[in-house]
Amino acid sequence: MNQGHFELIVPGSTANLGSGFDSIGLAINRYLKLKVKPSKEWAFHYPNGFEMLSDLENNLIYKVAEKVAKQYGRSCTCYDITVSSDIPLARGLGSSGAAIIAGIELANIGLDLQLKTEEKAKIACDIEGHPDNVTASLYGGLTISSYLDGKLVTLTSPLPDVSLCTLIPEVELKTETARHVLPESLLHSESVQASSVCNVMIAALLQQNWTIAGQMMEKDLFHQPYRTALIPDLPIITRAARELGAYGTFLSGAGPTIMSFVPHSQSEDIIHHLQSKFPNYQCQVLSPVIHGLQIRR
Repeated sequence: MNQGHFELIVPGSTANLGSGFDSIGLAINRYLKLKVKPSKEWAFHYPNGFEMLSDLENNLIYKVAEKVAKQYGRSCTCYDITVSSDIPLARGLGSSGAAIIAGIELANIGLDLQLKTEEKAKIACDIEGHPDNVTASLYGGLTISSYLDGKLVTLTSPLPDVSLCTLIPEVELKTETARHVLPESLLHSESVQASSVCNVMIAALLQQNWTIAGQMMEKDLFHQPYRTALIPDLPIITRAARELGAYGTFLSGAGPTIMSFVPHSQSEDIIHHLQSKFPNYQCQVLSPVIHGLQIRR
C-alpha cells in the first residue's frame, strides 16, 4: 500500500475519427489532473467547477477505483483528492475515459497491484464497453484497437502531424443518447462499404496522407449519418471547414463536439473564421499528444 502523495495526469481524447467507430482514439491536450494524498476517508475537491462530482455517488473516478479493488477481493485505499479538469463533460472529448483510467490507477497504486499497461487497458474496456477513448488516454497518441469476446488488442501509431480545429457547443450529449439513434444492424453490403472506408482511412493515417484520411473521415457509414439527426450542424460545419482548407471533419466521439484535421500553418486562420461563422460554439485549436497516463510522485 502506497502512503505517499502523488499526482495523476490523464489526457482527454477524440475517438472514432469518422469511420473508425469504437476502434480509433487519439489523445489530445485537454487534461484531467488529480492531486492525491492518503486519507482516513474518501474526499474529492473540485475548486474549478464540477462540484456535483464531490458526491461519491456521482463520482466515476471513485466508483471505478472501488470496482477494481473489489475485482481483486480488496478494499481500496482511501484518498483525499483535489481534481482539476479542462475536459468538458458529455461533449465527446473523453471525460469519462480519462476518469476511468484515473480510477484504475488509484486502485493500482493504493493496493500495489502492479498492473501492466495491457491489464489496465483490459479493465478499462470491460468498464467502458469499447476501447477507443480509454486506450488513447492510457497509452497516448493514436490508438487502434479491437475488443471482441472480452479480448483486447491495441496498436499505437505515430502521432498525426496535424492540428485539430475544435468546435465545442454549450449543450451536452450523453453517449447513451447518441447510441440510441444507431441501427441494430447493417446490411452485409453496407458493412463491407463502411469497413472499406475505415480501412482506407487507417492506411492514409499511417502513410500521413491527410487529404485521403480526411475524405474517408467524412465518408463514414457506421455512426455519423445517424447522429446528424442529433447534431444537425455537422454537415454545415463540415462544408465550411472544407472550404477553409481543412483535410476532413468528424464528430469527436459521440459528439456533440465537431473536430477537423487541418494543416498546422492554417489552423489559427481556420479557427478564426469558424468562430465568426458559428458564434454559438467555443472554437479552439487543440493538438494530439504523445503521452497518455502520467504519474508524478
